[in-house]
Amino acid sequence: MEKTPKSLRIQIAIVGRTNVGKSSFLNFIANQDVSIVSPVPGTTTDIVEKPIELLPIGPVNFLDTGGIDDSSILAQERIKRTNRIFERADVILLVVEPNIWTDFEQNIVEITKRNSLPLIIVVNKTDISKPSSEFLVQIKNHTDLVLFASSVDKSAYNQTLEEFKSLLSKVGFLESQQPLLGDLLPPNGFAIFIVPIDSQAPKGRLILPQVQAIRDVLDNNSAVLVVKDTEYKQYLGSLGRKPDLVVCDSQVVHKMIAETPEDIKCTTFSILFCRYKGDLMTEVLGSAYSEQLLDGDYVLIAEACSHHPLQDDIGRIKIPRMLQQFLGKNLNFEVCVGRDFPEDLRKYKLIIHCGSCMLTKREKLSRIQIAKSQGVPITNYGIIISKCQGVLERVLSPFPDVLLAYKNLLLFKRKVLTL
Repeated sequence: MEKTPKSLRIQIAIVGRTNVGKSSFLNFIANQDVSIVSPVPGTTTDIVEKPIELLPIGPVNFLDTGGIDDSSILAQERIKRTNRIFERADVILLVVEPNIWTDFEQNIVEITKRNSLPLIIVVNKTDISKPSSEFLVQIKNHTDLVLFASSVDKSAYNQTLEEFKSLLSKVGFLESQQPLLGDLLPPNGFAIFIVPIDSQAPKGRLILPQVQAIRDVLDNNSAVLVVKDTEYKQYLGSLGRKPDLVVCDSQVVHKMIAETPEDIKCTTFSILFCRYKGDLMTEVLGSAYSEQLLDGDYVLIAEACSHHPLQDDIGRIKIPRMLQQFLGKNLNFEVCVGRDFPEDLRKYKLIIHCGSCMLTKREKLSRIQIAKSQGVPITNYGIIISKCQGVLERVLSPFPDVLLAYKNLLLFKRKVLTL
């Protein structure tokens, strides 16, 4: 579990006013100095992340944030970053001092409710002041999940940690429990993964989506054959049985389709992750709106991981080139990287998002909801590549409901254009 990627961990955000002991509480639970602790307001200048293992809860990632009442020079930027944490977190820890409840705490409670997030209130500094009965009634009106703690009382560490884990165990987390692709295979099923080894493949290893997909097949008591695109046809012809599913990297989807018989279901890793961490129906339907793009329209490429762009980068080079050739239009492309997702999307006519292997499900769904609320269609790298290659309907074969909805939308839009 020590090597569990952050995107697969439960995200626990620690929020509260300056100097209520947010960083002290994180250091206490982690039993190490993770965040700098100081009586100076605004010491935590940016979000501090700490992945740890909380057995039997499992791998978690703590997000220590700046104070929501920060009045320092950089206050607005810090508060803005703290507020965005609600798009990412699976659970909120609101750290308060005994007998103090202000508009700042009340605002956090309201934001938490709007985002349908579980809330745990941590009453810290109980060594300094004991919470009154009136205060207890007040906070219990907001949540039944309340923890009393003193982050300087090392003798109470084990008891506080166990109480904290007990509260977490009562929380229902959003992260999808559905398999990545195991439910697409029959019992004792068999899949083939086509993994090209090119300039963008990390030296000596596979990328995270491929590794997760392999593990998911094994977890579902099935088997998988991993081949390069140059050897796929040869191995497919030498097998004693047909695979139940073929999955490829989006960049070789056209080659896979050409070499895969029609009676074998196939898709791409990007589409699988779109279903696992996003909203496959929304993102497939979003691709249909690409046909309405006009010369000069703005398209946003959203890349969740921060990497140095290569000469033929898929998001910055290949997809823009492919989409413009497919449409015969000259478009304007802008790129956002990491967690710098724009708040105002209205200038864009389409958003093309990566597979989100570095984001949590909540983060991706939050981005989809922001796009929907502003009336901007959103789709996915693998979906738009398959559309431009003319094979999207083929790679949707494992998802008949989505395929039918996509066909119906295209039919409707084309009828409207002829009126």
